[in-house]
Amino acid sequence: MAKVTAKLQVTIPKAVAAAYGLHPGSEIDWQPSADAIRVVPLNRLRALSPEERLRLFDAATARQERRNRTTRRTPRSSRGWTREELYDRGRAR
Repeated sequence: MAKVTAKLQVTIPKAVAAAYGLHPGSEIDWQPSADAIRVVPLNRLRALSPEERLRLFDAATARQERRNRTTRRTPRSSRGWTREELYDRGRAR
């Protein structure tokens, strides 16, 4: 059994990692699935058809658009600086 650490990290049991070809540096995807969480190695995601990958991309884009609508953004005028000022930082005038 694995435990979630204070940094929200999880250790994959060695037998499971070996069975699925996972090693340090492997990329995995966390997918919610009803009352469970699926951990899918990305090499398996890369094997999906272009149509399935496009469907997953569209779903992720829709989730991000929903988050963007509910997230408050800081007005640019209240930052106290402009983007142009960043390019002049540290240069003699």
